[in-house]
Amino acid sequence: MSTTTNDVTYTATEMMTVAAARALTNDDVCFVGIGLPSAACNLARLTHAPRLKLLYESGTLETKPQVLPLSIGDGELCETALTTVSVPEMFQYWLQGERITIGFLGGAQVDRFGNLNSTVIGDYAAPKVRLPGSGGATEIATGCQRIYIVMRHNPRAFVERLSFQTSLGHGPTGRERRALSVHTEGPALLVTDLCVMKPDAETNEFCVVSIHPGVTREQVVAATGWPVRFAAAVTVTPAPNTAELEALRDLNARTAKAHGSSSGAADL
Repeated sequence: MSTTTNDVTYTATEMMTVAAARALTNDDVCFVGIGLPSAACNLARLTHAPRLKLLYESGTLETKPQVLPLSIGDGELCETALTTVSVPEMFQYWLQGERITIGFLGGAQVDRFGNLNSTVIGDYAAPKVRLPGSGGATEIATGCQRIYIVMRHNPRAFVERLSFQTSLGHGPTGRERRALSVHTEGPALLVTDLCVMKPDAETNEFCVVSIHPGVTREQVVAATGWPVRFAAAVTVTPAPNTAELEALRDLNARTAKAHGSSSGAADL
């Protein structure tokens, strides 16, 4: 489904990717997840934040991929990196040393406090779906100075209670992060294909702060598995501009060609 704003036509996925990319700056050092987070981070690097430093779990530092990687082991990351270090160095020195400003993550499920599940859907012993698991997401969620999340918005993903907590957000009640003496900020932004959410300053519950053009509050409520809250002043998310869309579509086209796929890379 496409939306047209000021004669510019874009998809919900493009809106989500652009909105997530805008949150990054030239001063950030970003630990990047594969899929939607990778698309958003590389779009930021190709547009308004050319000095943004991207790190991937495989040990690639300041990588500048020309196509989106299929996995952390994709050769594109190593070939375009400033340097590649060992995985133990990446985690022990860079991540646990809190040298990374932003961890950009996604997941199969998220709750109102930004806790993520990428392990199983259903009972752990007999799951309906077994997912790839944590990878480095558990450590990224606690070691980076703050966490940004990008996910598609639907009731299966935005749930009242996770099937399994893979990565700590603010905890099941919003207070556990502090109780566990985890002093990094935690989830600070949640961008979806419907809206942008930020945590309440007191409760850490994610609240809607902006809604994408053409989306209604009723759509957001219907797509959320908990009684979603709206900020006192909810704005309309600025629509993608031509330069952002051209950069994203060129990136997706290069990726599709490289991977022999006709689908958009941002949909990985």
